Amino acid sequence: MMSLMVLAASPIDLVQERLRSAGYLADSATGTVVHLADVLGKPVLVEGPAGTGKTQLAKSVAAMTGKPLIRLQCYEGLDESKAIYEWDYRRQLLQLQLLSAEKTSSASLAKAGIFGEDFLLSRPLLAAIRADEPVVLLIDEVDRLDPEAEALLLEVLSEYQVTIPELGTVTARHIPQVFLTSNNTRDLSEALKRRCLYLHLGYPTVEREAEIVALHVPELGAHLASEVAELVAVLRSADMKKPPSISESVDWARTLLALGAVELTDDLTRQTLSVLLKYERDIGVALAELSLA
Repeated sequence: MMSLMVLAASPIDLVQERLRSAGYLADSATGTVVHLADVLGKPVLVEGPAGTGKTQLAKSVAAMTGKPLIRLQCYEGLDESKAIYEWDYRRQLLQLQLLSAEKTSSASLAKAGIFGEDFLLSRPLLAAIRADEPVVLLIDEVDRLDPEAEALLLEVLSEYQVTIPELGTVTARHIPQVFLTSNNTRDLSEALKRRCLYLHLGYPTVEREAEIVALHVPELGAHLASEVAELVAVLRSADMKKPPSISESVDWARTLLALGAVELTDDLTRQTLSVLLKYERDIGVALAELSLA
C-alpha cells in the first residue's frame, strides 16, 4: 500500500493564506518579512509609491491576528505631545488651584502628584507601549516627519519603551507589531532604518492586480477584472501626476459593476475615468494615451 506524504505548509505560506483571508494578496517576499517581524520582534519599514498597499498591509495584519490597530498619522510639525504623550495642563492647574484654596503648604503642593498617571494623556506611541494586550502599531507616512521628530521614534523602535522624565521609563507590556510606511518623499535616517526590517512594495503586475480586483469584487467576472488591470497598467506607465492606486482600481471595478458593465467600452471608460484619476491634467493625458480624446 502506497503511503502518501503530505507536506506541511511553510510558515510563509500560512502568513500569505491568513493575509488573503483578511483581503490582502501578499507575495512571498511580503509574507517572509511579516513572518520574520513577528518572530524577531522587529518593526517593518514599508517603502514604495503611494497607493501600493503599504498602509493596508498593517491593517490586514491587525485583522488576521485579531489585534487592535493603533495608528500614528505623521505630518510636518508633529511633535512629542501629539506622538507620544502630554500632560493634562488644565487639570493640573485646577488641582493646584484647589490645593491652594485649601491653604495647602508649599511643601504639600510640591508633593501633590500633579505629574502622576491621572494627569498623563497617552498619544499613539505611548498607548501602544502601555496596551494591556498585543497591538499593531502603524506609523503612517513617516517620511513626512521632520528629521528631529523622526528621532522621537528611535527609543520606541529599539527598546519598545518610552522615557517620561517625571515618571521614569515605561516599558512595553507586550511587544507591538510595528509597521512604518514611507512614500520616499525624503531619505530616512540610518538610525531608523537599521532598527527595522525592510520591505519595498511596488505596483503589482497586471496578473496580480487582476487577482486583487477579483478578490475584492468577485461579481465582476475574470475577463473584466483583467481588462481593468491592463488599462490601469497603461495609465501608470503614462506621464501622470498621480498614477491610480490599487484601491482606486478596486473602486473603478466596483463602479463598472454598479453600472452593469459586461465589457470595457470607450464610452464607459471616458465616463468613469474620474474614479481612477484625480487631476484634470491626468484625465487629459489618459484620454490621449488611450486614443479616446
